[in-house]
Amino acid sequence: MWAPGDEKALEVDYIIPRKHGGKDTLENLQALCWQCNANKGGRDATDFRAVRDGLEARQEGCIFCDPPATRVIAGNTLAVAFRDAYPVTALHTLIVPRRHAATWFDLSDPERRAIGILMDEVRRAVIEADRTVLGFNVGMNCGEVAGQTVDHAHVHLIPRRKGGVEEPRGGVRGVIPKRQQY
Repeated sequence: MWAPGDEKALEVDYIIPRKHGGKDTLENLQALCWQCNANKGGRDATDFRAVRDGLEARQEGCIFCDPPATRVIAGNTLAVAFRDAYPVTALHTLIVPRRHAATWFDLSDPERRAIGILMDEVRRAVIEADRTVLGFNVGMNCGEVAGQTVDHAHVHLIPRRKGGVEEPRGGVRGVIPKRQQY
């Protein structure tokens, strides 16, 4: 039976799906909101109890672990968005997990989904705020040799406008200038 999202109750589902060897035991069940459960699906064995327990993980001195509330423009349970302090273009935004994790590859599937949901929300808000935005670059630097300067996973959402650069062709390939044009 279909019901609007705001009328749906919690759903009980397996932490480790049965098709992945999960057991029919109380220890393998968790209550999730309908949206998290739908996003999780049978392909994901994330134990949300561990995600919840890890939400408070912070690294002392990390500038992204606790961004000033005045800089935060959007957020959800697992991620937060704020404008880049050194923007490439106007409205350049960073989306970061609330939990301290070094790179995208250290995030759980729910954290990755939460970042994606927040990225969509911020993208819509940017387009609404500035009708000259016609495209975006989305990027991550994972590791020092890839250019990562803050050791906390983050996604750059960079609005692009016509005429912003002389030749936009190649986009993110420009991280290695000799390879941008092909």
